[in-house]
Amino acid sequence: MALVTVTDPARDYLAQLIEKQDVEGMGVRIFVTQPGTKNAETCLAYCPPNEIVPTDEQIDLEKFTLYLDHNSVPFLEEAYVDYSKDQMGGQLTIKAPNAKVPNVDENAPLPDRVNYVLASEINPNLAAHGGDVSLVEIVDESVAVLRFGGGCQGCSAVSLTLKQGVEKTLKDRVPEITSVRDVTDHTQTENAYYQ
Repeated sequence: MALVTVTDPARDYLAQLIEKQDVEGMGVRIFVTQPGTKNAETCLAYCPPNEIVPTDEQIDLEKFTLYLDHNSVPFLEEAYVDYSKDQMGGQLTIKAPNAKVPNVDENAPLPDRVNYVLASEINPNLAAHGGDVSLVEIVDESVAVLRFGGGCQGCSAVSLTLKQGVEKTLKDRVPEITSVRDVTDHTQTENAYYQ
């Protein structure tokens, strides 16, 4: 069973929305579009009884049933749904840290663990500058060969990002990694964040 946390305020808010639909047995489905990619998005949708899929996992939240899309389950581990009131009414927040890459454990192959850290920790930070980094290969059993893209390609600060950000994080999270190597062609600077 995927571990999805729905806070009490989120459950109450969703229950109010469902009640307004006036459909007996209405639930909510949580799913990930484009799971396992950098474009993954976690979504909630009404789930009337005639749209229940037999392979979905079900979580009884007392006021309604939450249906977990079967194909999304590995990407919904540690998902968190919350609602907080604010001056504009309120905001429903869905966080799914494993939507882009399913969570891996310490026994997973080295490239999978490196890709997980890149997708879940490093790329979200690089995205603020329109950049990203991907694993090309692992060489010498401990060197991660990386390629930067977007705003990182040709960026004048990429060596600082590589050593103090990417390498440090990878070595902390994946102890088998001893260093990183950048194979990006940084002569292409048209998208660089810092020129």
